[in-house]
Amino acid sequence: MLKLELGTMLFQLVAFLVLMGLIIRFALRPVMGVMEKRQAYIDEQINTAEKNRAEAERLVAEQREELDKARKEARELLERAKKQKEQEAEAIIKEAQERAERMIQEASKEIAREKEKALAELRDQVGQLTILLASKVLEKEVDAKQQSKLVSRYLEQVGELQ
Repeated sequence: MLKLELGTMLFQLVAFLVLMGLIIRFALRPVMGVMEKRQAYIDEQINTAEKNRAEAERLVAEQREELDKARKEARELLERAKKQKEQEAEAIIKEAQERAERMIQEASKEIAREKEKALAELRDQVGQLTILLASKVLEKEVDAKQQSKLVSRYLEQVGELQ
């Protein structure tokens, strides 16, 4: 019985080895090839993902720099606009002050002219009234030449009083 068992065992061992050889040749090698291809595909996907991540980080850094630059430019633009606004406000105020001063000077000159005009008219009226009064007092008519002399003399006296 031992012989039979040894023969069966030997047969089973040979059959097992043949079967293992066939499995290795026809099943295991193609499966290993597929596994290697799958591993290479996964490695490639990982490398691509890492490259994409690095590119995305670079783009994010560039965008941050651009955003910072845009913010800085906006701040500078606001500062320039503020300075320009202040300069324009100062110019407008200065122009308004100059205009007000000119108007005051013109008004002062106009007042002085009107005052002189009023004084001249007053002198003329006072002179005429004085001559009229004097002529009534003297009851005689004074001619234009004498009237002019009397008015001038009276105006001189009035001018000395002021």
